[in-house]
Amino acid sequence: MHPKENLLRAIHRDHPEWVPNGMENVIWIAPPVVERPNAASHDAFGVHWSLAPEAEGGTFPSHDGQTIRDIRRWHEQISIPNVEALDWSLVEQQARSVDRENCLLQGFVEMGLFERSYLLLGMEEALVAYLIQQQAMLDMLTAIADYKIALIRKFHEVAELDIVWYGDDWGTQSNLFIPPDVWRKVIKPATRRIYDCIKSLDLLINQHSCGKIDSIVGDIVEMGADIWNPCQPTNDLARLKQEFGHRVCFSGGIDSQFVLARPNVTPEEVREEVQRRIREMATGGGYIAMPSHGVPYKPEIVEAMNEEIAVFGRAFYAEA
Repeated sequence: MHPKENLLRAIHRDHPEWVPNGMENVIWIAPPVVERPNAASHDAFGVHWSLAPEAEGGTFPSHDGQTIRDIRRWHEQISIPNVEALDWSLVEQQARSVDRENCLLQGFVEMGLFERSYLLLGMEEALVAYLIQQQAMLDMLTAIADYKIALIRKFHEVAELDIVWYGDDWGTQSNLFIPPDVWRKVIKPATRRIYDCIKSLDLLINQHSCGKIDSIVGDIVEMGADIWNPCQPTNDLARLKQEFGHRVCFSGGIDSQFVLARPNVTPEEVREEVQRRIREMATGGGYIAMPSHGVPYKPEIVEAMNEEIAVFGRAFYAEA
C-alpha cells in the first residue's frame, strides 16, 4: 500500500496497514498573508510583533502592539486583509509542482478566531471581553470568520487543496482559556461557519489546538473535524479515543513534555511511550503517531521514536 493511501485509510479509520509517522506524503503550503511575521514588524491586521531569535518561534506579539483599544468600537479599529489583493502567483506555482498521485496538499491556515482576537485586543482585554462583552466579541469574530472563509475559498481555488490545517489554540495546560459555555456561545458559531466552508469544498479538516481541550472535543467532532492535532496528554486521550474514535482521527499524543523533551530521557523510555500511545490510540485506525508538540529534540530521541513507530506501528495492525 502506498503511504498516501495508508494515511487516508488511517484518517478514515479504514484498515490502514501501518500507523503513519506524522502526515506521511503530505505537502504543506501557506497562503500569501502574513499572520505572524518572521521579523519585528506588523502582521496583515496591523498588530506589531517583536523578535527574540533565541525564543521558541522567534517572534511574539509586542507589548502594547494590539490595534483594538475598545471592543465596543472594534469595527472602527480593525483592519481586515483583502484576500483578492494578495499575490497568489507563488502559491499557484508551488501547487503545480506537487506530485498529486503520491501526495496530498495541506493548506496552512493559522491564527484562528480566538488567537486573532487576543492579538487584536491583547490577551487580558480579550479574556475580559469574552466574559462581559460577548455580543461585541461575537460580532467581531463573525467578521474575522468572513475573512477566513474568503481566504480558504481563494486558497483552494488557486491550489486545489486536499486538507485544511486550521489552527486555533483554545487550551492551557489545565483547561480552556475561557469557560466551555462561553466558547460554545461566542467562538463555536463562527468556527462552525469556517468548518462548513471547508466541508462545502470537500476538503478534510485538520484542527490544530494545543492544551487541554477535552471538554470541547465533542463539539469539534460534531462540527465535522476529520483530524485533531496535537493531542497533548494533558487531555484524557484514552477516554477521548473510546468516546470519539469512531468519528475523528487523532494526530500526535507522543508525550513531548514528560518524555521526549525530558532531561536524561532514554531511547528505551521513548520506545515505551510510542508503544503505549499506539496501543491506546490506534485500534481501528484513526491514529497518526506524532509528538504532542513541535519543539527541538535530541537526534537519538527522534531516531528511537521513528524506529519504534515504523516497527511497532506495523506489528500492531499485523497482529490485530
